[in-house]
Amino acid sequence: MTLDQMLKLVATETGISLPQVKRTATLLEEGNTVPFIARYRKEMTGTLDENQIRQIQDRLAYLKNLEERKEEVIRLIDEQGKLTEALQKAIAEAGKLQEVEDLYRPYKQKRRTRATMAKEKGLEPLAMYLLQLPSSGDPLKEAARYINEEKQVLTAEDAMAGAMDIAAEQVADEPSIRQWIRHFTKQRGLVVTEKKADESEDKNVYEMYYAFSEPVHKIVPHRVLAINRGESEDVLRVHIEIDVSSILQELHRRIIKKTTTAASYLEDMLEDAYKRLIAPAIEREIRNELTEMAEEQAIRIFAENLRQLLLQPPLQAKTVLGLDPAYRTGCKWAVIDETGKLFKVGVIYPNPPHHKVVESKTTLRAIIGEFEVDLIAIGNGTASRETEEFVADLLRELDQNVSYLIVNEAGASVYSASPLAGAEFPDLDVAERSAVSIARRLQDPLAELVKIDPKSIGVGQYQHDVSQTKLADHLGAVVESAVNYVGVDVNTASPSLLEYVSGISKQVAKNIVIYREDKGKFRTREGLKKVPRLGDKSFEQCAGFLRIREGDHPLDNTPIHPESYEKVVKLLDSLHLAPHQLGSEEAKASLRTINVETTAAALDLGVPTLQDIIDSLLRPGRDPRDELAKPLLRQDVLTIQDLKIGMELQGTVRNVVDFGAFVDIGLKNDGLVHISRMSQQFVKHPLDVVAVGQIVTVWVADVDERKMRVGLSMIPV
Repeated sequence: MTLDQMLKLVATETGISLPQVKRTATLLEEGNTVPFIARYRKEMTGTLDENQIRQIQDRLAYLKNLEERKEEVIRLIDEQGKLTEALQKAIAEAGKLQEVEDLYRPYKQKRRTRATMAKEKGLEPLAMYLLQLPSSGDPLKEAARYINEEKQVLTAEDAMAGAMDIAAEQVADEPSIRQWIRHFTKQRGLVVTEKKADESEDKNVYEMYYAFSEPVHKIVPHRVLAINRGESEDVLRVHIEIDVSSILQELHRRIIKKTTTAASYLEDMLEDAYKRLIAPAIEREIRNELTEMAEEQAIRIFAENLRQLLLQPPLQAKTVLGLDPAYRTGCKWAVIDETGKLFKVGVIYPNPPHHKVVESKTTLRAIIGEFEVDLIAIGNGTASRETEEFVADLLRELDQNVSYLIVNEAGASVYSASPLAGAEFPDLDVAERSAVSIARRLQDPLAELVKIDPKSIGVGQYQHDVSQTKLADHLGAVVESAVNYVGVDVNTASPSLLEYVSGISKQVAKNIVIYREDKGKFRTREGLKKVPRLGDKSFEQCAGFLRIREGDHPLDNTPIHPESYEKVVKLLDSLHLAPHQLGSEEAKASLRTINVETTAAALDLGVPTLQDIIDSLLRPGRDPRDELAKPLLRQDVLTIQDLKIGMELQGTVRNVVDFGAFVDIGLKNDGLVHISRMSQQFVKHPLDVVAVGQIVTVWVADVDERKMRVGLSMIPV
């Protein structure tokens, strides 16, 4: 398949026009990043978004890999002298890697099998004879000709057994047969699970799978991953159940002549071929395929949840007290100022076994007063519930207007023990660094969360059971997308944040910070060109995503790319505006009068690019996260005993999974809104209705105080 054919296939599969696919492929080949293409090359791509561009990128990569494998398989078969014109054509026309592997299977070098040993005994001609034996032939008489004591073929039956082994392997390697059985098993097979009958500890989490079955083509992704985990933990036994008689009938129809005298031998051979050679391999392939599809779904959900979490609105201009809850070792606390700078750290012991409630209140009361704390961020780990009750009790005694929020601390311990945290806070212990991280997550989630391996951020389902390489690739792309969507202040950003900016490598990110610390704040985007190893291509890719606040050029604090500055100045001149007037009511009024189509033609700009420029000029310095709903702040605690069926509450979506969403309503454990309770209309997937961080109205549907579980509904109860 040529590149042009690949591009046409991608266009057909994605529904994106061929010219768009070609231009996007060219941009990617030239080393442009996905965020850069999506934002600054809209005219070339026809305004494709990042998902569409990545779709083209991923599909092209698969097709190129497929072509490489085809070439390799053709070469390997040709080297054996067995490549026919028909086989080469079949390989060339294969549309999937699995089809190529099926075609290659008969020629693949195998370990010693029963069939290869039979061939070494010279029994292959007998196998071919028996497969074509007419009604008048005598199979045992023919087999007797192959008796050879030296080769340990002592009887005609020995010869027949060896010949049947060869025939069985030949049948098992036939591509059309494997494809039919694979399809039949997918359509008619059942995934069956049962509890292993052993003395191991009973794990009730898998109880529903102790005697479970579901059609292969209907089983949903999260159940596949749950079953896989139960199997890996040696709790479940899993297999695919299928009607074997139907498969053997089809094999009989395809292989055995109605009148052959070798029918009984061939029927036994077909059963052996299926049960010993085909069925185990097909089951592995189908289960691997189910797992791959389930992993893709799990990664997609994790990625979407992560994006929403990263884009949570920052609570700026707030002094925050972060609390890392604990029992025996005490609650570490850290106060940070409005910019995230650390004021002070310490520890209190309000929880068991110490119960120093009065002393702890005295300490926090003094801290809140001294630093004029606006918000308290409480980590949701061990002792979070007790710490929340302690804080709520304290706030009731204060005259100041202070609120608290439970913060998901997943990954905080990973960051706290990392070399990055050690370099940032060398004088703090791990728990103190964690308290700082919890406070900063509330202040600016994106800037803090990029310091943590995305896999350690607990949003999603079964993230530890999927391919960690694929997960890392997808999550890295999500973080890159979120960072570039928001934009980065180059004068305050950490290396961890900068390395996700389009076109900036880890080393260049470090170089930017080193240069900034050595030479002082950047005054213009152009100044970035002096950073070591930040060349012209890197500058082109990153410049539009970096912001310079209070710099020498007002346009440097907008998403407008420097390549458009000259035309932007012309636009402002035509409106009798200067760059320093941006943000004023006069400037906004003038910008709203622009006829986009006419002006785009006059400036030789594309309409999408000009529209982006106008939007940026209307709101210079805009943070797109500011338009989202702010987190719910609390001043009092809710207990499960307070809940009544039908009670209406406000909550924050903490996690979205295939079967519903977990919502924080102020309890220690989040309540579950099952997908069936999300809308009166049919909901295909919870992500179609809710997103992480979204504020939702819910009603209490059921309460289980013993298990501390709460069922919620987004439909009035």
